[in-house]
Amino acid sequence: MMNPSSPAEPVPVVPDIFEHGRSPEGNEIHSDRRIYMQLQTFTGCKDLSPVIDFVRESGWDAVIYQDAADPWGIGLLLMDTDPAFFTDTVAPALRTSAFADLTPRTDGTLFARSYSIGYEGDLEHTLVNRPRQRALNPEYPWVVWYPLRRTGEFAKLSKREKMKILGEHGTIGRAWGDENLAHDIRLACFGMDRADNDFVVALVGADLLPLSKIVETMRGTVQTSTYIEKLGPFFAGKTVYQSPM
Repeated sequence: MMNPSSPAEPVPVVPDIFEHGRSPEGNEIHSDRRIYMQLQTFTGCKDLSPVIDFVRESGWDAVIYQDAADPWGIGLLLMDTDPAFFTDTVAPALRTSAFADLTPRTDGTLFARSYSIGYEGDLEHTLVNRPRQRALNPEYPWVVWYPLRRTGEFAKLSKREKMKILGEHGTIGRAWGDENLAHDIRLACFGMDRADNDFVVALVGADLLPLSKIVETMRGTVQTSTYIEKLGPFFAGKTVYQSPM
């Protein structure tokens, strides 16, 4: 019999690097494919043409935004399923391009990956196709990007409590999506964000106002009002270039 005063045996930990879902038949499915997205922001852009020409000729999946809050500001969104694309291909190319003449705004840099919740039936669509399609859809020229970090108290909640709280967000998001007012891109950035954020969210749509209104509406939810420690900084912009889908 184990001595009650002796320390408990540690619970074995099995590393899990997969994203999980569930097939229509109810079977668990998993995937190790996901899309990585990086938003870089710059100021000091006096001429968009060289920047657009460079990105167009690169052949990358990319979007260039005009920063709505800075006449000389732009945002560059890049995406790929291989994180080495950003270090081995993008970084050296930008250093010798028109971007080298701009001033980076590192406080607006976001780097994150797609993730699943666990019930999705098509992981390739959830993790790769849908985020890419929403970012590159010409019908959604407006965007609001922002990071967030939840409080530690949220992590202590039971799974049932978490799902109830997240369900409130989901209901609002579906209402906006059903009316084609706003669509989201949900990404995780644990250990990838210099400000120690947990998630990155993009809201895309045909107009800016609905994107602002859904953020306003979300402020009243239990998750945002109680369990969000940090939200932002926000980047609002309009597309000036999108690579073809």
